[in-house]
Amino acid sequence: MERDAGPFDPPRAITRLRAARPVSPMVFPDGHEGWLVTGYDAVRQLMADTRFSSRQDLGVLHVPYNVPGMPAVTEPSPQVPGLFIAMDPPDHTRLRSRLTGAFTVKRMSMLEAQILAITGRQLDELARVTPPVDLVQEFALPVPSLVICELLGVPYADRGNFQVNSARFLEKDIALDEKMAAYGALTTYLSELVTRKRVAPGEDILSDLARHDDLTVAELTGSAFLLLLAGHETTANMLALGTFALLEHPEQLAELRADPDLLPDAVEELLRYLSVVDILYRYATEDLELGGETIREGSTVVVSLLAANRDPLRFDDPDTLDFHRKARGHLSFGHGFHHCLGNQLARLEMRAGFAGLLRRFPTLELAVPAGQVKLKTNMQIYGVHELPVTWTETAR
Repeated sequence: MERDAGPFDPPRAITRLRAARPVSPMVFPDGHEGWLVTGYDAVRQLMADTRFSSRQDLGVLHVPYNVPGMPAVTEPSPQVPGLFIAMDPPDHTRLRSRLTGAFTVKRMSMLEAQILAITGRQLDELARVTPPVDLVQEFALPVPSLVICELLGVPYADRGNFQVNSARFLEKDIALDEKMAAYGALTTYLSELVTRKRVAPGEDILSDLARHDDLTVAELTGSAFLLLLAGHETTANMLALGTFALLEHPEQLAELRADPDLLPDAVEELLRYLSVVDILYRYATEDLELGGETIREGSTVVVSLLAANRDPLRFDDPDTLDFHRKARGHLSFGHGFHHCLGNQLARLEMRAGFAGLLRRFPTLELAVPAGQVKLKTNMQIYGVHELPVTWTETAR
């Protein structure tokens, strides 16, 4: 759903719907009646309920008219082995449990020094470039790409393959065969990679997975695809869009510069305020009650995390960026059994990234008017395609 009130705001239509009826019926192009869930409490309840399935092979995907670039109706999508984000328990549990040890808070804390070092090196590279520069290409994309490559055991030299094909796969307004070509290129590459790791494992997450004999190469490939895609695309968009938001909110930016201890709360608030992953789909596996409405078995349910994160019944003055807000209850990493495995990793990267940028570039500013920043309204993950920035001085 495209944002029409401003680069950081939800669509006005969805805001009106949330106020009037947070669980709203909607008619899809084929005449099927489904539901749009926008209220915080209803979204949280839905995401914790296993009867709302994530499986895309249960029925036809009914896509609303206001999701550009998506077909009106498609055939049911077969389950992709290893892609546990689109699975339900017990299959979801079996695959996800193989990874929980890799993403514990303790292990992420041990990685903090590594993340700070990667961020520091990229900031050094950025400082050597004559401004103006595109912050996406010079900083926001390289940092999470370097981190996830090191963590998974993916050669960073291969980033040309996975960055281009990941972006292509996430485009809305392209033909299905083009999208599948990008997906095929990524999975072919990853299948060869995990096959090599099964023969000669290293000290990385994909090698750890490959040591499990009960996981097939197809399952390893699907899991690798999900980890690689989610591991760099979401954080890259948060770093770029978050910097844009900071530069467009000079009072909050000045406050953060004056008090760096605000940074952890600022990261949570930016996650809530921006909600770069907005739309999710669920399927009712039986008749259910949600928000006072009866959801019939087989119904397609569209979930808006952005609308839920801006619900005034949960967050006071939700359309204001406020770093003193305790926003940790936000839903940007999901909720329930699909809660994002890499949430602590993403938080560490954002804290390191924003802190480093503010410290090293005290005069950082947009190099073009805000209205000329190209927004990712054509992508499944929101952000900016480019963020031209400049500065007059740097610091250590």
